[in-house]
Amino acid sequence: MLYGRPANVFAVLDGASVKGLPMILFEKRPPHYCLFTGELKPDMAEVAPYLVGLVRGAPFTDWLLSEKSGRHQGIFAVTLQSITEMRRHFRSLFTVYKEDGDPMLFRFYDPRVTHSYLTTCNPGELKSFFGPVDTLYAEIDGGSAFAAYSLDGNALKRTEIKLEGD
Repeated sequence: MLYGRPANVFAVLDGASVKGLPMILFEKRPPHYCLFTGELKPDMAEVAPYLVGLVRGAPFTDWLLSEKSGRHQGIFAVTLQSITEMRRHFRSLFTVYKEDGDPMLFRFYDPRVTHSYLTTCNPGELKSFFGPVDTLYAEIDGGSAFAAYSLDGNALKRTEIKLEGD
């Protein structure tokens, strides 16, 4: 599913959903960045979102892909861009504004939010959200399937992918 063509594969993982994520990243050492900026207190670092480069066959990738789905751990992105470019792009998505102009944090990396948001976007919002991302994957149906999202011109294209064994 993720490695069907030559491209870089990333996960945006929610530390609030992946217990002990900072320690797992430290131990397995994949290329990664915390998407929050600045020096974080330990309790905030524990629940922060992380961008992780997924290298086929690497210990972290194998661990992540073998984890039980259905816990809203994050989303996957396929792109030709580098981890640095993707960090810049994903950081640009964090702040959204309420109708009264007040800023708030946008948890785009929660698959439940991803699905709800993408289906309401106009073409300009879709282009901004996708940016350099070719395909975005987010679990659905309690983790028994994934939705693959991409842009088809100005329109959102959604394909459902059932996981093996289901």
